[in-house]
Amino acid sequence: MTTDTEPEERSRTPLNRDRVLEAAITLADEDGLEGLSMRRLGQRLGVEAMSLYNHVANKDDLLEGIVDRVAAEFERAPIDTDWRDAIRQAAISAHQALLRHPWACTLMLTSGGVSPGRLNYMEWILATCRRAGFSPAMTHHAYHALDSHIMGFTLWVVNFPAADKLSDQVASFLRDLAIGDYPYLAEHIEQHLRPSTVDGRSEFEFGLDLILDGLERLRRTDE
Repeated sequence: MTTDTEPEERSRTPLNRDRVLEAAITLADEDGLEGLSMRRLGQRLGVEAMSLYNHVANKDDLLEGIVDRVAAEFERAPIDTDWRDAIRQAAISAHQALLRHPWACTLMLTSGGVSPGRLNYMEWILATCRRAGFSPAMTHHAYHALDSHIMGFTLWVVNFPAADKLSDQVASFLRDLAIGDYPYLAEHIEQHLRPSTVDGRSEFEFGLDLILDGLERLRRTDE
């Protein structure tokens, strides 16, 4: 339970970069990047905003730091794992991490630099493909196919309205589609409004497996 002494207790705990970044991620998870300001972050930590600049150079440094933390949540399988299983596990882990932090995907794609955590993840994907026998050119294509699925699908999910947020007006719109010229579009939209799996796999996993199946066929001809 929150007490009146919590801000004072937080201020007595030595401030460091880790605490600043952890608090920033929590704020961004709660209110989005628009709710993350140095003033609010200082309040959350029980310090003046200016104290934060002893641990982050500026707002850009703060954003790069929290993106790096999220990228560190992407799991990587041991080196002796089959390439397909390894990349599948890593892709699902990355997608889930980005869903836990809905602001992170956009920030990764729009920030000026690439964080060390993101660089390490990219290097791991590329190395896994090369060790599996993909040529440099095919590794290039494989990486972009995988990355675009992870990022693109995640962006679609975090921006698509949940079914419980759809208004009666949208429901009426769907009924009009169904009896008009777009019955299959109405059917398609209705599929979005209920949990959807294919052979027990999520929509993300279904698309991922299509990509991995195609890459495996290409790998065999690329050897």
